Amino acid sequence: MSHTVEKIGGTSMSQYRAVRDNIVLHNRKAGDYYRRMLVVSAFGGITDGLLECKRTGAPGVYATYADAEDDGAWEQALDNVSQRMAQINEEMFGATPERLLADSFLQERISGIRDCLHHLRQVCAFGQFQLDEQLQTIRELLAAMGEAHSAHNMVLYLRQSGVNAVLMDLTGWRDDEALALDDALTRALARVDLSSQLPVVTGYAHCREGLMSSFDRGYSEMTFSRLAVLSGAREAIIHKEYHLSSADPRLAGEDNVIPIGRTNYDVTDQLSNLGMEAIHPQAAKGLRQQGIPLRVRNTFEPDHEGTLITTDYRSPSPCVEMVAGRRNLFAVELFDQDMVGRVSHYAEGFTDELDKMQLNLVAKDMNANTLTYYLAGNRKQVQRLVGALQRRFANAEVNTHKVSLVSAVGSDMNIPGLLARSVGALNQARVPVRAVHQSLRAVEMQFIVDDEHYEQAVVSLHDELVHTHADTVALAVA
Repeated sequence: MSHTVEKIGGTSMSQYRAVRDNIVLHNRKAGDYYRRMLVVSAFGGITDGLLECKRTGAPGVYATYADAEDDGAWEQALDNVSQRMAQINEEMFGATPERLLADSFLQERISGIRDCLHHLRQVCAFGQFQLDEQLQTIRELLAAMGEAHSAHNMVLYLRQSGVNAVLMDLTGWRDDEALALDDALTRALARVDLSSQLPVVTGYAHCREGLMSSFDRGYSEMTFSRLAVLSGAREAIIHKEYHLSSADPRLAGEDNVIPIGRTNYDVTDQLSNLGMEAIHPQAAKGLRQQGIPLRVRNTFEPDHEGTLITTDYRSPSPCVEMVAGRRNLFAVELFDQDMVGRVSHYAEGFTDELDKMQLNLVAKDMNANTLTYYLAGNRKQVQRLVGALQRRFANAEVNTHKVSLVSAVGSDMNIPGLLARSVGALNQARVPVRAVHQSLRAVEMQFIVDDEHYEQAVVSLHDELVHTHADTVALAVA
């Protein structure tokens, strides 16, 4: 079928008028609204309230329920987030009949969740039942609430404009069985007619595999990807509040950055490693294998074609497409004079301890007697790792440093003198380079800098490698 599957992020969902006007209705006649599926995230901030704040770690309903011994704390957190959801209903629908439908849906779901959490507490009062064993299920139940609310609201909102929107609720609410993900999606797809209906799909999909256990809050990207693959979509589209640009506009300046325009899945993998996911690598895998292009568009610039990501794209001429990075990393340095000739033994032990701590490895380097891993995580986890390494390698010296990583990324960066130009730009900006790595694949070049120099490093590299050579990048975009 000639249809698209389109994912709408939480920040864009909060701008529901822009979703309606720029994504659904834009330059379309009544009969042209269809042959699309919209996979929606929760409204901005709602999942933070249901789980925990992704940016600060502040506890939401889930974190409070998991830690609190009494019901008062988590119930107050649930009341807070449900009030915010009700406020969204009021803002979207005012005094219209749709408001009553939205409020009724919300109250029924929140009441069911509240009863479930109460009953689970009562059951776990018996020694044979342990709350820890049920926490992942509770996390999924709460996360699903956010997408159910936003999807249901968007269906009502689009119907007000004459769009035949239908709810594809994949949350498993009151279902008595859990299917495999592909089976659940296939069954849901069989119930819709894409030629005359616009399915609005919950980003969370209840399934036997348990998406959150593998992808945590990246679960909506797997739902989006598998829907595109199983339905044979001609294109998968992600709508964000910003373009996939040559740098963070908040650092490099909105007037200096440019949309990438074209790139490949290799580049998106590098961005994912930096915590700047265009799409989760496992979600991209299915699209890549099926040859489905991925397009990243700006919700607020509906006439812009965005950035098209394909498997086989290479820039017409070698260039740097983006300067990106990751702050607040920990460099864990393992030095042992006895490592010479036995680096693989130490690396295996290092990786083994790393896996136990559930830290994210972003980069690494080595020489004859030193291994340095650059890790994303909190200080407590890193301290536990250091203790484990010191116990495992009794004669080794283990040091940690707080650093940032800045990368130049592109589909083809085989540019003579690129490393020298980059180091020169950083030196001129008075940014000390702690470590550097340039791979043979020529899709990324990494610089490790002290945390306080991160912003200046991004700006100086973008000015040198992208902004001052904008004509080359513009050619790649075209």
